[in-house]
Amino acid sequence: MTNYHLKMEEIINNLPNDKIPSLLLHACCAPCSSYVLEILSKYFNITIFYYNPNITPKEEFDKRIVELKKLVSEIPHKNEIKIIEGSYDNDIFENRINEYKNLGERSKRCFECYSLRLEETVKLAKEKNFDFFTTTLSISPYKNANWLNEIGEKLEKKYNIKYLYADFKKNNGYKRSIELSLMYDLYRQDYCGCIYSKKEEEVRKKAKYEKCKSL
Repeated sequence: MTNYHLKMEEIINNLPNDKIPSLLLHACCAPCSSYVLEILSKYFNITIFYYNPNITPKEEFDKRIVELKKLVSEIPHKNEIKIIEGSYDNDIFENRINEYKNLGERSKRCFECYSLRLEETVKLAKEKNFDFFTTTLSISPYKNANWLNEIGEKLEKKYNIKYLYADFKKNNGYKRSIELSLMYDLYRQDYCGCIYSKKEEEVRKKAKYEKCKSL
């Protein structure tokens, strides 16, 4: 199995010394972005692309972008960090995953959601002539890093834009994101984003409550 964290380090170690490369970074929220920005802003000029039509409701979408802007304004960074706010259209997500919506988290539903957001990212990277593109999603222990990197590799070949392979949860990346979230007092959501993950989390919470109540 490929170690994507080592693959990322190899790419970074071979970056040119005479130029700071540009990176279009798909981001889902501030907590997941925190550690990623902490390490990658040393090596890249970063533009964050907040494109998440999966998030429901719209108020949640808006809340997460506010927190992301707050993080960028406060976190130290060696190189430039900008934000592009993508459009919100939940129907795009619903149409994409419709036949898989009842499969549960970490299923084909999630794979299609990853693909949707990453392809929109690479299209923008191509249009704006970025050197690299990647996503913060692999920092979550609930996300399939192999799927994310396989999608990234496929899109790299399709659009001829370099993909920055990564598994940001490695080397205590997820743990560090929690520490940074506390440090910057970031809102940490308790579900991935879509209505289905929200309902699944509510079921888990209810089951946990019932179990505790029976003890």
